[in-house]
Amino acid sequence: MTHNKEIKNKLRFSFGANWLKFSKHINEHTIETAKKSLVEMISENSLQGKSVLDIGSGSGLFSLSARRLGAKVYSFDYDPKSVMCTKDLRKKYYPDNDNWKIEEGSVLDKKYINSLGTFDLVYSWGVLHHTGNMFQAFENCVPLVKKKGLLFISIYNDQGWISKYWKIVKKIYNKNFLGKIIIIIFHFPYLYLLRYLVRILTGRLILDRGMSLWHDMIDWLGGYPFEVAKPEEIFQFYKKRGFSLVKIKTYLGRHGCNEFVFEKLNEL
Repeated sequence: MTHNKEIKNKLRFSFGANWLKFSKHINEHTIETAKKSLVEMISENSLQGKSVLDIGSGSGLFSLSARRLGAKVYSFDYDPKSVMCTKDLRKKYYPDNDNWKIEEGSVLDKKYINSLGTFDLVYSWGVLHHTGNMFQAFENCVPLVKKKGLLFISIYNDQGWISKYWKIVKKIYNKNFLGKIIIIIFHFPYLYLLRYLVRILTGRLILDRGMSLWHDMIDWLGGYPFEVAKPEEIFQFYKKRGFSLVKIKTYLGRHGCNEFVFEKLNEL
């Protein structure tokens, strides 16, 4: 089933439509915030001479950040509108640049994945749990990473019954327009107003990854398909496939994404 048919059949949230709205707000401050968060997790201030694969590029903000750090970047996304967003950023900041390639593709498409080669850094933030087959997506990332290369992923934290609640919320959101409005109104005080007040008091209106509060809320409420995993599940999965955990940032007890940076030690 194609991307557009999945959206029409209420099986998928239109992430690209949300990214198109968010991309209008991308500026130098947003880019620097995103770049800083990338540098912090991979512990490298430069990617000069290195190759980066951005799986599920979304707005293209982190592909742009990697390019700013000197990397040769390959971006792809399953959502045509996300591909459009990424291409718009390239056109604005790196027109006619051979070091940034952008395509439409799926991480679940093994034939496509096998055509890509290997990379020094494979990056996929908040994407693999939206594919509809998360562990297959994990598996398909393995051959994309060079030996001694890095895999940087973020995955929704498993909160048990709370995660089940959010899955129901997301299904209702995508069912029809009325469901969407009800879900936004019901969750707006907690997911936007309270967070806005806290952040305005602390001077952190731009989220750590450059995302705006409003578009982050819509992404969270609508983001379907939706899967979750405990940190130890992801650690064990990649350990069995020759990866070593380099860095982890967890949000235990919260509904955010746990972040993992793995180094590929062995080819299995």
